[in-house]
Amino acid sequence: MAGLAATLGSGAMTNAMEEVLQAKVILVIGSNTTWNHPVFGSLLKRAVKDRGAKLIVCDPRRIDLIDFADVWLRHRNGTDVALLSGLQHIILREGWQNEEYLKERTEGYEAYRKAVDFFTPEKVEELTGVKAADLYAAAALYAKSGVGALYYCMGITQHSHGVDNVKACVNLQLILGNLGVVGGGVNPLRGQSNVQGACDMGGLPVFFTGYQPVSNAAAVEKFSKYWNAKLSDKAGLTLTQMIPECGAKIRALYVLGENPMVSDPNLHHVEESLRKLDFLVVQDIFLTETAQLADVVLPGVSFAEKLGTISNTERRVQLTQPALQPRGNVRQDYEIIADIAQRFGHEFPRTPEALWKEIRDLTPAYAGISYERIREVGLPWPCPNETHPGTPTLHVGKFSRGLALLSPLEYKPSAELPDAEYPLVLSTGRVLEHFHTGSMSRRAEILDRLVPSGHVELHPDDAAKHGVADGEKVAVRSRRGRIETTALVTDRVAPGSIFIPFHFAEAAANVLTNDALDPACKIPEYKVCAARLEKLA
Repeated sequence: MAGLAATLGSGAMTNAMEEVLQAKVILVIGSNTTWNHPVFGSLLKRAVKDRGAKLIVCDPRRIDLIDFADVWLRHRNGTDVALLSGLQHIILREGWQNEEYLKERTEGYEAYRKAVDFFTPEKVEELTGVKAADLYAAAALYAKSGVGALYYCMGITQHSHGVDNVKACVNLQLILGNLGVVGGGVNPLRGQSNVQGACDMGGLPVFFTGYQPVSNAAAVEKFSKYWNAKLSDKAGLTLTQMIPECGAKIRALYVLGENPMVSDPNLHHVEESLRKLDFLVVQDIFLTETAQLADVVLPGVSFAEKLGTISNTERRVQLTQPALQPRGNVRQDYEIIADIAQRFGHEFPRTPEALWKEIRDLTPAYAGISYERIREVGLPWPCPNETHPGTPTLHVGKFSRGLALLSPLEYKPSAELPDAEYPLVLSTGRVLEHFHTGSMSRRAEILDRLVPSGHVELHPDDAAKHGVADGEKVAVRSRRGRIETTALVTDRVAPGSIFIPFHFAEAAANVLTNDALDPACKIPEYKVCAARLEKLA
């Protein structure tokens, strides 16, 4: 969100998902789309197979989507800025850019153009491992095929330079005029079902709802008056800043629907930090690994037992109806929170309808979205009034910040690179059959039967070097810890690289991952760290 907001003025997916069917060329980078977003992945494949769209996939792993690609750029983990800037260098050198669009709708061109000069095809080949000829072929295909859409996911964001990665994606789309047009856009595929909605609702330390800054005096006054409480104008902490402060600045922590004991980097440090707290509360639907450390567990209900809204990756606000009646000693999340608020001397709304009215009153982008309007089909925000149709495509005619900003970028290596002691590059992610920390999907009998345990993907060359056969038990070690898991020998990963899905608490990939953070948005570097493999006797 930080990269998009700084360059475009709005930190969200710019185009509707169905617009992929109108793209002439599609670039996917840092997204194993068919595994992590399989419904949209099938739509993307339709765009290629049925609509004739050209497809460029940039990924260090040989993901399934490559079977549908015209060009595959297999760059080294963590070199996305170099790869994307190399494409831009060629486009500008060859004169394929949209000059009229650049003049009318962007600023910062001179500083940006000077920075791009560094990323010659030869320099990019040195940094990324992608041959200059392949880079040229991809640049020509993307620049000359017509309207281009760019999709990315956490392979772009989960780096110590993740904000720069996002800005590099924006730069590419700006020089080609692919923003504010149907079938184009810079399109982040969000990692969980309501991540967009959580951000929209102020689940970020620098914003109230609808990305109204807590540093803005008028916003502070508006929310303070509505909530009848004096609110701070100081930014709070991100999750990754909170964990190190446990036992110091933070004495008590309230965790709702999150499982940092599996999902956060450097898990030994996470556990040490949580154990330093005076008081830990976890509100969840299962006794997760984090809940097992809690002083108090508050049992909530699942999505299928709730009335309310979900805002999906394309900003579409959808109304959910309860499909099940809650059983046992559980309560709606808003009831629990309202009761706690009452004990602190404050009254909160106690129905979804009343909460929704509050959201609409305080959040201009949501003001026109009533329950009645989204009962059948959702609406994409911004939707400022009840006659507004919603906004599938952002930045048509004008950017939220006025002119879009082209960003001069430097190449920055990942925080931890392989060396003699830890010669392998470890990346983490998901498998098709499981979701996030596995707290739900691993309790689904069929899914757990399909993939009951974790593994480490390693290339046949590395397997031979270590004397490891497919299916054998191995240990993986980094500077932060050690896990034991099963070897999956495959050419899906490049030589010198390994990949571990992070769903499995008993062999948690995040015991190993580096908690180095992006300086702007504080996201950890899940996608690159140094590791080594050990064969178990």
